[in-house]
Amino acid sequence: MAVLQGFEEVSLAAPVAKVTMTVTESAVRFNKATAEVLGFPAYVKVLVNPKTKQIALEPCTGREANAVKFSKPEGRQKASVSVRVPALIVAILKFFKLAAAPEGEISYQLVPGTVHEDEKVVVFDASDAKAGTMKRRGRKKAAEE
Repeated sequence: MAVLQGFEEVSLAAPVAKVTMTVTESAVRFNKATAEVLGFPAYVKVLVNPKTKQIALEPCTGREANAVKFSKPEGRQKASVSVRVPALIVAILKFFKLAAAPEGEISYQLVPGTVHEDEKVVVFDASDAKAGTMKRRGRKKAAEE
């Protein structure tokens, strides 16, 4: 039809959610959208590229070498995924400089990710990181008397 020339059909597929990784000195946290685009894998491999300062997540089985426990099954993963494996934190922190945080706060780097759906991989580029601070969560330490 000549009337519809130049028009494009609107895709009804839900847009890919924004995936992020938050790096602190004690944990690396991935938002729920990251788990969702990867298919809520129970385990992932974390790969780093020291030359490009990039971090990648790739779903894997729990039997593979260097598999990291990651997500609960779909519907049961209610919040972000925190990874607290010391060797992993050290490897990722090499790409970031965390500023000193005021008393009662934590310094962090927030990194947006790029989804590669064809390969079921998410890549985070350290050069895109935004620094910030947030209040500590969890129980308060008892005040010294």
